[in-house]
Amino acid sequence: MRVLLYSDLNPASIPGFAKVRQALEANNFAQADVRKIGPNLYRARLNKHDRLLFRLHKHLDEQCALLLEHIPNHAYDRSRFLAGGAVVDEAKLPTVDQAEADEDDELVYLHPERERFHLLDKILSFDDDQQAILELPSPLVIVGSAGSGKTALTLEKMKRAAGEVLYVSLSPYLVQNARNLYFAHGYDNDLQQVDFLSFHEVLESIHVPPGREVSLKDFQSFFERHRRGSGLKDAHKLFEEFRGVITGPLTERGFRTRQEYLELGVKQSIFLADERPRVYDLFEKYLAHLDSEGLFDANLVAHDHLARVTPRYDFIVVDEVQDVTTVQLYLLLKMLRTSGAFLLSGDSNQIVHPNFFSWSGVKSLFFREQDLTGDGEVIRVLHANYRNAPVVTAVANRILKLKHARFGSVDRESNYLVESVGAERGHLRLLDDDDRVKRELDARTANSTRYAVIVMHPEQKTEAKRYFATPLVLSLIHI
Repeated sequence: MRVLLYSDLNPASIPGFAKVRQALEANNFAQADVRKIGPNLYRARLNKHDRLLFRLHKHLDEQCALLLEHIPNHAYDRSRFLAGGAVVDEAKLPTVDQAEADEDDELVYLHPERERFHLLDKILSFDDDQQAILELPSPLVIVGSAGSGKTALTLEKMKRAAGEVLYVSLSPYLVQNARNLYFAHGYDNDLQQVDFLSFHEVLESIHVPPGREVSLKDFQSFFERHRRGSGLKDAHKLFEEFRGVITGPLTERGFRTRQEYLELGVKQSIFLADERPRVYDLFEKYLAHLDSEGLFDANLVAHDHLARVTPRYDFIVVDEVQDVTTVQLYLLLKMLRTSGAFLLSGDSNQIVHPNFFSWSGVKSLFFREQDLTGDGEVIRVLHANYRNAPVVTAVANRILKLKHARFGSVDRESNYLVESVGAERGHLRLLDDDDRVKRELDARTANSTRYAVIVMHPEQKTEAKRYFATPLVLSLIHI
C-alpha cells in the first residue's frame, strides 16, 4: 500500500511513526492495530498513548493510506478531523484486518512520486507545474482555466502567508465558497489573520459610500427613460461600457473624458466610433442619475477611496482578477504594507464583465505603481485541466482558436490552450432549437439537481423559464 502524508504532518515529531508507516505499506493492519473511527477514517496505534489518523483512497488500481493527524494522549476531542469535542471509546472501536477504499473515494489525480498531499474540502495532489508555483515567492499571477486547480493552489499559497491577509473577489458567492474551502476540516493558522471580503465589502471597510451600489436592474430602468432619445438599444452592453471602459481605467478624474473616450482604438471599446458620442452623452446623464437617485458606481467610489486608503495588509489575494477593473485593482494594491506582497488568480478567457482586460496591462500596473523592478516573470500559466472531459476541453480549445483568429489576442498569456487529464472521454451533443426538443429535455431534467440551464445574461432567464421547469436556471454572470 502506498502511504502519503498531509502537508502539515511532521513525522520527525511523532513517536513510533516509522514503524506504523512500514506496517501500513505492508498492508499489515493487524500490526498497526488499525481500528475504524468513522466513514473512511481510521486510527493506527503508535504507542500506548498516541494514535495516527488516516483515510483510505484509491487512484486507478493503487490503494493508498493518507496520513492526516497525530493524536497525542488519546486527545480525540482536539482532532481537526473529528466533530468538535468528539469522545472516542477505543474499547468499542472495531478492529480492521484489511480494508479498501470505496469508489466514491477515488482520487482524480495523484502525483506518481511525491508523497505529500494538501487538503481543502478534498484531497489535493499537485502536479509538477502546480508544485513549482506553490514554491514561488510573491508577487505572483496564476493563470488557468476552470478545473486547472488554480483556486486550490491559490488558497494553499495563502496558508503560507503571515500577518494580516486579505482574500478578495468581485463575487460574494466566490468569496464565501473560498472561505468555506479555506477553513474546511477546522483549519487554523496562528501566524495569520485572514479576511475574506467581496470588493463591495472592501469599499465599505475603507469608508461606507452613501446610498447603494447601482445594479443592472437600476441601470435598465434608467436606460428605458433614455432609449428613444439615445438611439442605443442594448442596456447591458452600455452598462458594461460604462463600467469597463469609461470608469474602469486609472484616470485623474475617475473616468475618461469625452475626448479620451472618442479617441480609443477599435479594440478598446464595445461600441463603434460613430456610436460613441451618443454613449458619452448618456454617460453624463448617468452621472447625474446616480446623484439624484442615491446610487453609487463602484469604480467611481474606488477612485475617491484612493485618497482615503491606508496600507493595512501584509498579503493580498485577488481571485478572478480578470473581472476587476484597473482602478479597483490599484485600490487593492494600495492596501499593502509591502510592495509586491500579492497573488492574483484568473483567466482572461473567462471574462464576465467586458473591461478589455489584458495581462500585459496588469504587468504595466505592477511596474508603474508597485515599484516592481527586474526581469523576473510573475505570471505562471496552468495548462492541465482536471475537471472537464477531453471532448469538452477539445471543443473549448476550438472555440478559443476561433476567437483568437477573429479578434486576435492581446497578450500571450491569453493565448494558451488547455490539456485535459480526465480518464473518461465524455460526450458532447448539439440539439436543434425547436419546441419538441426543449419539451423532451425538460421532461428528462426538471426533477433532477444534476442538470442546469445556463444563459448568457440575467434578463434571458425569464425566457428560459418558459421552456424549462427546473429552478436551476443560471446566468454566466452569477455562476
